[in-house]
Amino acid sequence: MRYSTSVLVGALILIMGQAAWAGGSNYGITPGAKTSIEGKISEWPVPTPRFARDPAPGPDGNIYIAVMSGNKIARFDPRSKTFTEWDLPKGAQPHGLFVDAGGHVWYTGNGNGTIGRLDPSTGKVVEYKAPSGGDPHTLVTDGQGVIWFTVQRGSRIGRLDTRTGKITEYPTAGRPYGIALDQAGNVWFCQIGAGKLGKLDPKTGAMTELALDPDSQPRRMATAPDGSLWVTLYGKGTLIRVDPRAGKVLKEYPLPAGRSGGPYAVTMDGAGVVWANEIHANTVVRLDPKTEQIRAFPLPSGDVGVRKMIVDAQGRLWYMGSHNGRLGVIE
Repeated sequence: MRYSTSVLVGALILIMGQAAWAGGSNYGITPGAKTSIEGKISEWPVPTPRFARDPAPGPDGNIYIAVMSGNKIARFDPRSKTFTEWDLPKGAQPHGLFVDAGGHVWYTGNGNGTIGRLDPSTGKVVEYKAPSGGDPHTLVTDGQGVIWFTVQRGSRIGRLDTRTGKITEYPTAGRPYGIALDQAGNVWFCQIGAGKLGKLDPKTGAMTELALDPDSQPRRMATAPDGSLWVTLYGKGTLIRVDPRAGKVLKEYPLPAGRSGGPYAVTMDGAGVVWANEIHANTVVRLDPKTEQIRAFPLPSGDVGVRKMIVDAQGRLWYMGSHNGRLGVIE
């Protein structure tokens, strides 16, 4: 039996015990890697284009999408090029999501202060109410039954044990936004309103901070196979690479569109190649840290509005245009 390069890379990563960074942002599916990118871009309009956002691959190979204003979860089948949608409880307004190994879709109920679980096979939704309510924002999984999430306006980090349904909250500051886990299991998050990165030690509950430039506006982050963290600095038009063990910035990378480009989403492939987008420039950027070569891909639609991207098991980069209502892939 023959296996593709991306499958072998994904299997090797799991064997090495690095599932914590699966999906580049702790999104459940170990990303693949392509040795070369042709730059082919395809897009499909979602059925309900009401601020659809934050795509995530499932173990079935499909792409799942949070339709925030439409209060739905959508699924795209890359083989048949068709969509399916499920309605969520009133007021949920899903923001982020990932798909677990059993095919259940977990999402942040940004509008009703919940973490939700959708079973696509039945359409049934179970909600877990955050004790302090608020606006759950971005979520990640440790792959062992625990979900971590940010509460942006409520300035908290949340922990959901999916086995018991218990949610634990950790007060913080700076409007926590993007979130990722390092290889030691620490929870890192972007304090977009404070120009800092926060770190939570889940064993002790202790919080520490890594100060950046005050106007940097760190937005989202992803964990690389080598353990480093990559963070988009929306206010500076750059990417930074962080050593989580040393707690310091290793290097800053200016992106093609400059300070006004608005770097937003960031994710990794299985070989450690970094993908980020410049939301104001309507581009997606690929950075190979080994060569430091940067390649920009202009998106075919105008004013796409990408807020989250993810690499699937085949090494394809998926993005969702919140502004134009189109799901896209670069391969």
